[in-house]
Amino acid sequence: MTDILDERDFAHVGDKTASIRADDVAASAAFRKMYETLPNVVSAEDMPWEKSADGLIKHLVHHKMNTRERCVEAYMQFLKPGERSGKHRHMWEEVLFVVEGSGYDLHWDLKFDCIDAFEWEWNDEPKKHEWQRGDFIYVPPFTIHQHFNADPKTEARLIVISNRMVKEMGFDWFDQIENAPGS
Repeated sequence: MTDILDERDFAHVGDKTASIRADDVAASAAFRKMYETLPNVVSAEDMPWEKSADGLIKHLVHHKMNTRERCVEAYMQFLKPGERSGKHRHMWEEVLFVVEGSGYDLHWDLKFDCIDAFEWEWNDEPKKHEWQRGDFIYVPPFTIHQHFNADPKTEARLIVISNRMVKEMGFDWFDQIENAPGS
């Protein structure tokens, strides 16, 4: 007759040991100590400029800037008269505040289905969203989008804000589809 093993018999099987929990506690204590040294204020002089695939941006807060902020990334985007940004998509949602200028966004919304398989598709034709100084622009997750300064004489300045938590959860999916002119 074969012995039927109970779950309890498997609970104590194995002889490997670890210090995973103790390591986590120590890492948390080290993080808290380091966190106390990080700045709460980033001066304008310490905000780095970047000529990116989306055009000229100035980082306000980013995890590589070593600030106390842990959830948000933000930058200013500058669009010269008649200029456009690059075209891209990412897994996180984004909000933009129009500080100066007027223009429009093109958004290619995502069509997603996961009934039988993960299927990703974007609308062939974009939706146009006009904006002006003082407006907020919402970009849904994984929407292809691009910003256009429609004013032939005035620079547009946008503050772009996104939640970095989606990246921290392992969904750091970013696709640059088209670069801004000159980048």
